[in-house]
Amino acid sequence: MKREDNGRTVTISAAGETAHAFVPAPLPPRPPIAWTSERQERFDEALITLGRLSGISGLLPDLSLFLYMYVRKEAVLSSRIEGTQSSLSDLLLFEEDQQPGVPLDDVREVSQYVAALEHGLRRLNEGFPLSLRLFREIHGVLLDQGRGSQAMPGEFRRSQNWIGGTRPSNAAFVPPPANEVAACMTDLERFLHDEPEPTPILVKAALAHAQFETIHPFLDGNGRLGRLLITLLLYERGVLREPILYLSLYFNQHRSTYYERLNDVRRTGDWEAWLDFFAEAVIVTANEAVDTARKLVELANRHRDEIRGLGRAAPSALQVHEVLLQRPITTSGALVERTGLTATTVNNALGHLQSLGIVKELTAKKRNRLFSYATYIDLMSG
Repeated sequence: MKREDNGRTVTISAAGETAHAFVPAPLPPRPPIAWTSERQERFDEALITLGRLSGISGLLPDLSLFLYMYVRKEAVLSSRIEGTQSSLSDLLLFEEDQQPGVPLDDVREVSQYVAALEHGLRRLNEGFPLSLRLFREIHGVLLDQGRGSQAMPGEFRRSQNWIGGTRPSNAAFVPPPANEVAACMTDLERFLHDEPEPTPILVKAALAHAQFETIHPFLDGNGRLGRLLITLLLYERGVLREPILYLSLYFNQHRSTYYERLNDVRRTGDWEAWLDFFAEAVIVTANEAVDTARKLVELANRHRDEIRGLGRAAPSALQVHEVLLQRPITTSGALVERTGLTATTVNNALGHLQSLGIVKELTAKKRNRLFSYATYIDLMSG
C-alpha cells in the first residue's frame, strides 16, 4: 500500500556536499494499516506462538540456565550483524577471564550487549518505563567499552549519519538530520505510551522497531538497540514473562528482505509488507526457541542418565554436570569453588565426564584446566 504522507525529504549539507535525508511521519501510520483476514490471522498466530514461548518455564526445570545461554546467543547474533566475529564459545571464554579466539574488541562488544540488556530489564523490573531516558541509559551501557566508546554513548547524535555507502550522497539511506532527532524520538516515545491512540502490542513492537531504525538516533549501536527494543517492549507489557524472543537470527538469515521491507516503508509507506515479514519472524523465532528448550531438556536428562550409571562416582559427577549447565565453559578451579567439592573429587568427576563424551578439555595444563560442555554449546549455537 502506497502512502503519500509517510514522511518528508529534506536537503542537508554533510561531508562537504548536499544530500537528501528522510524524516518519518509520527506513528501510527496514516491512513491506518489495511488489516486483511490473512494478516490478522498471522498476527493472531504470532501471539499464540509467543504465549507458548512465554509458558516455556513449565518445560524447563531451571529457566535461568536457558536464559543465561539464550541471552548470550542473541548477543553474539545481534553483534554479528554489525560485523563482529565472536562466537558463543568466545564470549563464554571471555566471561571466564580466558583468552578468546577473536579480537578482544569483538568479544567486549558482545559482552556489552549482554550488560545493556540486563540493565534494561533491571530498570523495567524497578518500574521504570520504556522511554527516551531508558534508551539513552541502555545505549550508554552498550557502548561503554570497545569500538563504540567514542560514539557518544548515552547521547542522541548531534551530527548526520547514513546507512551504506561512503558519504550521504551515495548512501543507501540517510536518516533525519540531527536537529530533527529529538522531535522524532519524542513522537516515538508518545506512540510507545499509546498516544495518540492505543496500538496492539505486537503491531506496536513491529512499527516501533522500524521507526527506530529509520530515525537512527545514535551515532553507533542503532541496530542492536533497535532489536533490543522489540524484546523489552514485549517484556514490559507482559506478553513475554521472560526476555526470550530475539529476532536477530531471522533478520540476519533474511537480511536482504529485512532491509528491503524497511526501505519500502521509507519510500512508499508500505507498512503492510513490513508487518507481514515481522509476524513471520516472530512465529519462526518463537517456535525455534521452544524447540531449542525441548532439546536442551532432552540433552541434560540423557546426560544425567549416563552419569547415574557411574555408580559410586555418580553424585559428584552430577554436581559438576549441574555447574556445567550454568557455565558451559569453565576451569577445574572454578568448579571446585562452585560445587564445594575437593580438587581431587572434581578432577575425578571431570575424568568420568570426559570418558562419557560429555565434557572436552580445552587445555593441556595440569593446573586449573579449562573444560567445555561442547554438546550443550553446539546446541545453543545452532
